[in-house]
Amino acid sequence: MQSNSQIKLERIDKFRWRVPKNAMKGMRVDGKIYSSSKLIKGIEGDASVNQVANVATLPGIVGESLAMPDIHWGYGFPIGGVAAFDLNEGVISPGGVGYDINCGVNLTRSKLFADDIRDRLPFLADVLLSQIPCGVGVGGDIVLNAKEMRKVSELGARWVAKRGMASLTDIEHMEEGGCLSSADPEAVSDRACERGRDQLGTLGSGNHFMEVQEVQEIYDPKAAQAMGLEVGQVVFMVHSGSRGFGYQICQEHLKKMGNASNKYNIPLVDRQLACAPIQSPEGKEYAGAMAAGANFAWANRLILVHRIRRIFEHVFGMGAEKLGLGLVFDVSHNIAKFETHLVNGKKQKVCVHRKGATRAFGPGDDRVSPAYRGVGQPVLIPGDMRTGSFVLVGTGQAMEETFGSTCHGAGRVLSRTAALKATRGRDLTGSLEKDGVYVRARKLKTLGEEAPEAYKNVDSVVDVAEGAGIARKVARLKPLVVIKG
Repeated sequence: MQSNSQIKLERIDKFRWRVPKNAMKGMRVDGKIYSSSKLIKGIEGDASVNQVANVATLPGIVGESLAMPDIHWGYGFPIGGVAAFDLNEGVISPGGVGYDINCGVNLTRSKLFADDIRDRLPFLADVLLSQIPCGVGVGGDIVLNAKEMRKVSELGARWVAKRGMASLTDIEHMEEGGCLSSADPEAVSDRACERGRDQLGTLGSGNHFMEVQEVQEIYDPKAAQAMGLEVGQVVFMVHSGSRGFGYQICQEHLKKMGNASNKYNIPLVDRQLACAPIQSPEGKEYAGAMAAGANFAWANRLILVHRIRRIFEHVFGMGAEKLGLGLVFDVSHNIAKFETHLVNGKKQKVCVHRKGATRAFGPGDDRVSPAYRGVGQPVLIPGDMRTGSFVLVGTGQAMEETFGSTCHGAGRVLSRTAALKATRGRDLTGSLEKDGVYVRARKLKTLGEEAPEAYKNVDSVVDVAEGAGIARKVARLKPLVVIKG
């Protein structure tokens, strides 16, 4: 349950705010929130600030309890939260990952230009809605048994490539190559497999979407060139996750973690922070199951890219090669990873929880895909249906300050209920179409819940990330077609 925070924030500089260690009993480290004078007004006194402090009470936390400029209230951790834990004394928490394990975004470029296809956009929107499975619980035409589900959760994107729906080049342009080798398919229940068996290649609902976009502006020509982006070009973005498969994994392990917290005498200031020591049987089991859910999500998004490529071929009467439909990159938002970072000046392997936050490794890091090692890992930041989205790259400063992390989107300012109330009686579809955005949705209710005013201004969020040095702007993308569940 949300509650107001009485914590007084201390300003560090233009883009950083401190939650001091003495702000709450039990805090082991300071909290730090990346924000601006304008954005901070929206969260002062908010429960999400309390959550930053709550995370700082967990055993084995190193560095600081961090929150990105898109911070808002979430389950356990704030959305936009980042925290790293020592492998010997630290914990792993499903609340630090989220129900939608490896919810994430990918971007695909084309050789098309917006000015050449504007008259085809309404038809393209109609075909995309009819051909992309989307909506609450909606399945697709790929139906797997439990054995094959576990194979997907083991191989991730490689499962898709083995079936001819993706290339090795696609896999090279995905975070972790679209697969965590730490996945333990046997830690996944039959119930989770049952829930996900028909959901590969499906979009889902809520804030998940598929967008056709136009590259509106380039800020970093070198990085844009590495990604094959130029002004006026048509690209498409997919935002989806692990669907019912990941939800079930999280739900089951939250129950186990509640018992584990008591078993290992871990004091919890919030039951939603239920966790287990990383090295405990419960911690290892969740880490393996979570990685399996992450691999399923990578496979899901890659199959969606395959579907959309086929739709583009049909609508524009050209093959994928002539259309130049190349994956730019695929990033994760809700995930816990074992990574090596500098902690107090020394290299240390830690478990980094990113809850509504994007990995943003800087130039020269050998964990960045070879195509982008010279510029830094691509970072994809969706905005709202009207305003647009951004492509950024990670920085060396992010490696020093945030365990190589930055924001993941605009961040909500209105609940879904409040957004529906604010938009009641309005023709959102017609209003957006006047701005050149063709929106299609399975349910009109979804449009109201995801209305542009439900989100922070994405420009303001991205300006904080760049101003603080934890990401660098590359390109701005304007929506042309939006598909929602």
